Amino acid sequence: MKAKASGTSSTSAATNAPAYLSVVVTIVDGGQVLRDFLDALIGQVDGPSIEILLPYDSSIPEIAELKPAYPQVRFLGMGFVDTVRPTTTAAGQHELYDKRRAAGLKAATGSTLWAILEDRAPPRSNWAKTMKLLHEELPYGAIGGAIECAPGDLLNWAFYACDFSRYALPFESGTRDWISDVNVCYKRATIESVREIWNERFNEAKVHWTLTERGEKLFLTNEAIVDYKTPYQSLAGVLPERFHWGRLFGQVRAKHVSEPQRLVFVLAGPLIAMKLFVRHGMTQAKKGHLGQFVRASPKMLPLLSAWTAGEVWGYITRRP
Repeated sequence: MKAKASGTSSTSAATNAPAYLSVVVTIVDGGQVLRDFLDALIGQVDGPSIEILLPYDSSIPEIAELKPAYPQVRFLGMGFVDTVRPTTTAAGQHELYDKRRAAGLKAATGSTLWAILEDRAPPRSNWAKTMKLLHEELPYGAIGGAIECAPGDLLNWAFYACDFSRYALPFESGTRDWISDVNVCYKRATIESVREIWNERFNEAKVHWTLTERGEKLFLTNEAIVDYKTPYQSLAGVLPERFHWGRLFGQVRAKHVSEPQRLVFVLAGPLIAMKLFVRHGMTQAKKGHLGQFVRASPKMLPLLSAWTAGEVWGYITRRP
């Protein structure tokens, strides 16, 4: 573990002082990816005091081996976590991520802000400072940040573009219908106000839709940035994940719309993938990445089709 540089944020575990900001870390890849992430979070410059919460379950027991190297981190052992679907599937893994986030939030003690980040997306050195200043200046209870694509091959760029086009720089900060739990920070009172929604399982769409239904506005900033990188080796290996993540989105959305709207979504299924493809293309063109989008399109179309198939199945079944 590197020595903490002068001017970096303190952590509550290191100082025994109440933390201003609690950060729940979602473990997706673990290993060196997680180590690099923790180094980036611990190395925040001129930010508030941070409580770092690392929930892990019995499916990844090796996480406990990091404790000696990271005394600043609160390791939250969850033991065995029961899931609806097998943890060997993408759906089961997503359920684990959601339950880890919930466990982290339930253990948070930060006085003012609670955040969620993902190990695939380490924050830049001014992330904590920026989130603190924005929450002090703005009335919004939920502030999401930009998600930039770390260097990678065409497949992983295509995956990134399918998921995070709307969060890629450049864009103007402002209120949005969407922010991502890969990079989000809440006022404590705001996220606690919907505790019943995430108490067992934190689902980004369900939490954020509930907040907006209760009058909260979501804010997306271009100043608090994380750099996202995935390790996928083949398109075939990604498609099952896209289907199940789309299915989860569809079943959650189906519970927030009327029956006629749900029927429209089901019938429009064949058009959704092409609509998404065109939307992503327009977004990437505006951001100056049209050439990259064209090169990645043979990979993006299958990814979007798998997502759409899952989304429509989620509308039909309404099952988690």
